[in-house]
Amino acid sequence: MNKVLLAFSGGLDTSYCARYLAVDLGMEVHSVVVDTGGFSQHDLAAIADRAATCMVASHAALDRTQELYGQVLRHCIAGNVLKNSTYPLSVSAERVVQAIAIAEHARAIGATHLAHGSTGAGNDQIRFDVIFRILCPDLPVLTPIRDQRLSRDAEIEYLARHGVQGDWTKAAYSVNQGIWGTTVGGKETLTSNLPLPKAAFPSEHRPTARHDETRIAIGFTNGQPTSLDGEALDPVTVLRRLNEIGADYGIGRDMHVGDTIIGIKGRVAFEAPAAMMTIKAHHALEKHVLTKWQLNLKDQLALWYGQLLHEGQFLDPAMRSVEAFFDETQRSVTGTVELALSRERFNVVGITSPHDMMVSKVATYGEMNTAFSGDDAKGFATIASITTMLHRSVQS
Repeated sequence: MNKVLLAFSGGLDTSYCARYLAVDLGMEVHSVVVDTGGFSQHDLAAIADRAATCMVASHAALDRTQELYGQVLRHCIAGNVLKNSTYPLSVSAERVVQAIAIAEHARAIGATHLAHGSTGAGNDQIRFDVIFRILCPDLPVLTPIRDQRLSRDAEIEYLARHGVQGDWTKAAYSVNQGIWGTTVGGKETLTSNLPLPKAAFPSEHRPTARHDETRIAIGFTNGQPTSLDGEALDPVTVLRRLNEIGADYGIGRDMHVGDTIIGIKGRVAFEAPAAMMTIKAHHALEKHVLTKWQLNLKDQLALWYGQLLHEGQFLDPAMRSVEAFFDETQRSVTGTVELALSRERFNVVGITSPHDMMVSKVATYGEMNTAFSGDDAKGFATIASITTMLHRSVQS
């Protein structure tokens, strides 16, 4: 019998896939969910219960939060990666790590096929397919939702007919939550002008919502967040705590508009307090400790890194080359960044670092310096103007 491993979320689409693959195609169905920091134990138990209801042969829950940070997020921080200068690529980062974990699990259980419940309209179908084709080129990928284009009512009727009951009421908003951020889609994100209602953001319903102002200090060691308010922590714990703190203030909310992998425009709301605070704090520290050409090159490579990650090309060797450059630049990115938090916003107060070039004894901006003389400055200005002077002379 053919043995298929299904990427399983417990929702309507993947529940339909599980029964369709078993009943209509006669396959032995195994399910797997990959946690990248967005599921509680209650969530995982509910997904396991749904898998059992769908009568899968086995179900596995894989925790890949540490792998997400170590393989992807630390490089996103090092590169200050924000898609279109706005979005921290929360879902993109998760999906490539989840796809890799699923492919590895397929090998471990001896699967003959892979399957996922993505539709034909979004980015995730490509991210899963690309990773699967690279890591498991011999395993066919089955995508019932994409191929059949069924309505929700048709899926619900099919599941009921095959003994799978559930509350399939369509939520007003689709929410994807992970340690690097939460994305929210709804009727407003299908337009070009309507804002997402505040009530649609998960943190808006927190009983701990705050309106006072506070300050926090994020410590970095070689570019990685390693402390919070002076307490040494592992990076994943720093991110978890920043998400908790930031969510209390409604920090990190925005709307992203960009080009999907398949060429159409897409719009999605997101809430990513840890990602936004970490990237902004890290970037502020870098501006003090890196040279202007390091910063210039990093900005350019960050565009490529974000684009390749967005399009599911994480396994391309070019990504390892960019990461090697990022890693080399982070050797001096050590210090502490203070942030001021208030309702729905934050700002960088300042930094302290043993590598801060602003506190150099050689020269101070706008003040006297010992590195060069006034005549040196005049000569520099003369040389710096030559190219444009020559251009103007031949164009007049």
